[in-house]
Amino acid sequence: MQTLDRTLWPAARLIRRSVAVWRRSLHLRVVLSTLLLSALVTVFVGWILLRQVTDGVLDAKVAASVGEASAGFRTAQSAIDAAEPSGDPSELTTQLAQDIALRGASGGLYDVVLDVLPAVGGSQTVSRSTRATVLPTSVPSDLRAQVRGDKVAYRYTLIRRASGNDVPGLAVGSQLHEPRSGATLNVYYLFDLQQQEETLNLLRRSLVAVGVLIVVLLGCVAWFVTRQVVTPVRLARQVAERLAAGLLDQRMRVRGQDDLARLATSFNQMASSLQRQIRRLEELSRVQRRFVSDVSHELRTPLTTVRMAADVLYEARQDFEPGVARACELLQAELDRFEALLGDLLEISRFDAGAAALELEDLDLRGLVRRVVDGARPIAARKGSRIDLHLPQAPAIAEVDSRRIERVLRNLVINALEYGEGRDVVVRVGGDDETTAVSVRDYGIGLKPGESAMVFERFWRADPARARTTGGTGLGLAIALEDVLLHGGWLQAWGEPGRGAHFRLTLPRTVGEALTHSPIPLVPGGTTEQRLERPRVSAPGAAAGGVG
Repeated sequence: MQTLDRTLWPAARLIRRSVAVWRRSLHLRVVLSTLLLSALVTVFVGWILLRQVTDGVLDAKVAASVGEASAGFRTAQSAIDAAEPSGDPSELTTQLAQDIALRGASGGLYDVVLDVLPAVGGSQTVSRSTRATVLPTSVPSDLRAQVRGDKVAYRYTLIRRASGNDVPGLAVGSQLHEPRSGATLNVYYLFDLQQQEETLNLLRRSLVAVGVLIVVLLGCVAWFVTRQVVTPVRLARQVAERLAAGLLDQRMRVRGQDDLARLATSFNQMASSLQRQIRRLEELSRVQRRFVSDVSHELRTPLTTVRMAADVLYEARQDFEPGVARACELLQAELDRFEALLGDLLEISRFDAGAAALELEDLDLRGLVRRVVDGARPIAARKGSRIDLHLPQAPAIAEVDSRRIERVLRNLVINALEYGEGRDVVVRVGGDDETTAVSVRDYGIGLKPGESAMVFERFWRADPARARTTGGTGLGLAIALEDVLLHGGWLQAWGEPGRGAHFRLTLPRTVGEALTHSPIPLVPGGTTEQRLERPRVSAPGAAAGGVG
């Protein structure tokens, strides 16, 4: 069986390559389709032409043969009727057979077979040919049965010769009567159709040669015509691929003034418009990133001064009146949030500029998750929630940037506490040979349909009217998504109103490996929505959906 499989491998590879070439090449498909259709049309037309010519040639031969045989039959019957009576009637038929044989032999156009049927009470039927080389069996049996009265009948047959060199022929038969003795003579003329057969064979060979030549010429014409059309399309594809690769200055060459030239002109105009729009957007994005970065950096200095002054006031709040002391506390809290916002803006600007880099290390995520949960327990206590941590027995090792993944997990846990309505939050860690995952489940307000596609957008909130109590900036999940994408992982969300929300972080064991699954289900409880388990996150917009 293995030997058979190895034998079939080259054939399977050849078939796969042929199918791939067929699918990729429009030029090949058009040419082969043209060849196939041309061959079918040529075969059909050739068959009709050959059929008409064959019928014409054979019909003409049949008409001439039947006419000649009919004249011979009439002459023979007249000779029988005019013959003088003799003592033995068979002598007349024998003499007549010899005369017919002589005429047939002298003409050289046909052979004659005679069946002498004696009168009632006579001897058995005698069948003989005028030529010793022709066998009487050349007359078809159905023609012998059909010859009755004065009717002339004919059949196509094979003239059998004693030498074995059989040739196609036409048998024409009729019945003659000797009125005095009651004897009957069946006469069959055998006409040679070998010349017609050779003519038709020559015609067949000519049609085949002409048909093959026509198909080849049509294939060449199709190749040439298709090339004129496919070449500009292929060039357009190449230019489009270069444009997609970022080479925005690529253009198609315009030749002539036909439809393809107009297509190339329109394509170049579209490319120029896209280039202008992309450059304008790049410039706007560059200005925006520079603005955010510059503002963030510029705010650092006055923020530091304000922070120093606020720290002094906060430390001395015990000496102030209650209203002033409360204002110092509020000022300290808002400065903390302002600093966090500036830090997030700077981080976002680094992501936008493509300057973010990873500091990778092999880390057991169980310890990292435990540290994040321990740090969030005071917030959980204030919220009246309890964090339920589920860790596997085996290590959950992954190649990660610990600072970024810790920030992702902190955001997920704090968000779960923020929107968990005081209920328990479940944090779970799982892993297998290829992936490692961490999920955070809350039982709070949940997410409405479609909100799982927006939860990772910047400054988006599930409930805009809800007051934030944990000092968030609105950029936490957006930054978390960027951090996860840097690792080549998935960050996904699921939620239902009244059932809470479930966030799942999935990372490959090694950065750069492709993810195909997650060890933790995205939809809790294994509901029918488990089909969301097939992720296809490859860009922030897609990842924001949290579904696969």
